[in-house]
Amino acid sequence: MNQIKGKIKTIDQLDVAGKTVLIRADLNAPMRDGRVSDLTRLERTAPTLIELMDKGAKVVVLSHLGRPKGKVVPELSLKPVAEALTEVLDLGKGREVLFIADTIGSKAEKAVATMKDGDIAMLENLRFHGEEEMNDEGFARKLARMGDIYIGDAFSCAHRAHASTEAIARLIPSAAGRLMQAELEALGKALDNPQHPVAAVVGGAKVSTKMEVLGHLTQKVDMLIIGGGMANTFLHAQGFDVGKSLCEHEMASAALDIMAAAEKAGCEIVLPKDAVVAREFKAGAENETVELDAIPPDAMMLDVGPASVADVTARLEACKTLVWNGPFGAFEIEPFDAGTNAVAQAAARLTREGKLLSVAGGGDTVAALAHAGVEDGFSYISTAGGAFLEWLEGKELPGVAVLLS
Repeated sequence: MNQIKGKIKTIDQLDVAGKTVLIRADLNAPMRDGRVSDLTRLERTAPTLIELMDKGAKVVVLSHLGRPKGKVVPELSLKPVAEALTEVLDLGKGREVLFIADTIGSKAEKAVATMKDGDIAMLENLRFHGEEEMNDEGFARKLARMGDIYIGDAFSCAHRAHASTEAIARLIPSAAGRLMQAELEALGKALDNPQHPVAAVVGGAKVSTKMEVLGHLTQKVDMLIIGGGMANTFLHAQGFDVGKSLCEHEMASAALDIMAAAEKAGCEIVLPKDAVVAREFKAGAENETVELDAIPPDAMMLDVGPASVADVTARLEACKTLVWNGPFGAFEIEPFDAGTNAVAQAAARLTREGKLLSVAGGGDTVAALAHAGVEDGFSYISTAGGAFLEWLEGKELPGVAVLLS
């Protein structure tokens, strides 16, 4: 069963007034000079926190930061994150997110016990304890002892069965937070029960890292639009000479298998029509647009050309749903960002016009869409990396499955 087809319990089904609510958020935010340098993850979970506080709950935030590997690493303390969250929540004069310098144990339990209705606190980094990533039930019980209700609001961590994402939800009443709920609703509309035709854009460097994604999508979408270095491997498999382009020559037979599976499922594979090539991988490198059968042997394809952009844009005009993961070219450097930018802007325009439901996700994808200036132009952009990819692969996510009613 695909986990998104089940019925997810939400905050609406719980009475949280006067209860201590443990909420698993993903506040693994980037840090610079001991301060949070990007507030996106804090801002995304803020609506859930505010709603719980307004409903009279005592809110205890659980999160991890970095990879301390079960040891206390002072520079990975969540204290600066608690301070930043105080600013994001704008709690008012004299109020703050209480930082509790322990994760479990008597000190943490006593601090939580002193909280009043509407208060909010944050426990120290979950991953200072090795038991967290082992999904240790004993560790989960120590966390659960401090709360009456558990809220899972970290979709980006849901592909991992950890104590704070899976085991704890089996110990006390649990439900999804608003961010988790929004993610699942958006993803469900995009692949579980979409309006057809459905297109998927899958880009990135290597076919080998996305074989399961490609295989699953051929069974779900009407057209699979392949870009980035991955497209070179498919073109090579079809007999094109891609010169010095990034290409997994050894994956040619796998690419052909994907194409055969797609044909059998009635899914059209869409590859570039032309190529922007250069001899150097650097910003402003001398480049030219060529036909696919004219890629110079000493050049590399770094972006798709205008014919490819026009082809994909025309296809999106005819679609109702779009799932996007990965860029069309080396979007980080000009002018090889042009293809990704143009298609992203076309998708955003169609979304604004109400003609397209567009859902995107994955680290490079979020950066590419922000670079194209359309981070607010899609129906939904997921900041989840691994969890988004595993969802595209059709896998069950433990942190979601445990919240099914």
